[in-house]
Amino acid sequence: MRVVVLGAAGDHKTESSIARAIRALGHACRLVNAVGWMRHAGALGSRAVRYLTDSFEPDYVLLTRHAIRVGESSLQALLRGREAAFWYFDLQPKAEVRALGRLAGRMYTTSLSEVPALRASGIPWVGFLPQGVDPDLDSPASSALPGDESDVSFVGSGQYPHRYPVLRAVSGVARLQIRGSGWDEAPSDLPVARGPVHGSRLAQVIKGAAISLGANAHPEQDIARASASNRMWKVLGCGGFFLGRWVEDIEYLARGGRHCVWYRSPADAAEQVRRYIREPEQRARIASEGRAHALRHHTYAQRLGLLLAGREYELGRDQTSV
Repeated sequence: MRVVVLGAAGDHKTESSIARAIRALGHACRLVNAVGWMRHAGALGSRAVRYLTDSFEPDYVLLTRHAIRVGESSLQALLRGREAAFWYFDLQPKAEVRALGRLAGRMYTTSLSEVPALRASGIPWVGFLPQGVDPDLDSPASSALPGDESDVSFVGSGQYPHRYPVLRAVSGVARLQIRGSGWDEAPSDLPVARGPVHGSRLAQVIKGAAISLGANAHPEQDIARASASNRMWKVLGCGGFFLGRWVEDIEYLARGGRHCVWYRSPADAAEQVRRYIREPEQRARIASEGRAHALRHHTYAQRLGLLLAGREYELGRDQTSV
């Protein structure tokens, strides 16, 4: 099969992981940078994207949300006569996201709770497909940099106040370092260390932390079935000990106490931190089993195998006991 991935491009972008996974499955793949062409080529950008796609003669076109920059009419022409799917990685899809789903005719979302609403918006087929681990990118760092050492690290955007309570609870019992964008206006009691980190730098930060924390951006994530952020997959892939928010059916993705640890409230997160800071051997065991589990069951190649076969991820099949 010949596949074009149409979206953003860059070493740490998900589209690059997708393209590597497609090639690992034995398919020919071209990643077309819709963001770059539309940003730098102006009115000629959509023509360039169309040429790069058509000249590859793909059987299948996989869109990410950035593909909408090309314009609906250009995308309609580009997709005509070809199998296509749109894989959406974010929350709270806007009108343009739903329009792209209708245009592709087949949409995958990492948020299981949004599947019914997306189907009701007129998208012919919507399925659940979590993100995963890219073994070429998400791998343990050999060492951390000076200043990375911490009891707990959190890497994420700072414009979401819903994260503040769990971060405060954890910082009250351990040395917490917060990194990411959007923290300039954060409350002064939150220990923000530095700005965004990606790729190998993220692996170093994970290496330097005894515990890598997950904290949801939106309240609805706390009650959404199988809600797992991309942060979890990166931490597991990089060999870190992940402490994240428990939600219903999350154990179909990773089992608490074996592959990672789950908390149910800010106070519980603080208690879990107190416990596991004192248990380095347990942390090492769980981190090791978590990485092995992610590489065995949750790689991008496995996700793309489902997508290209027209299937979604099935929660009913418990993979976490393996």
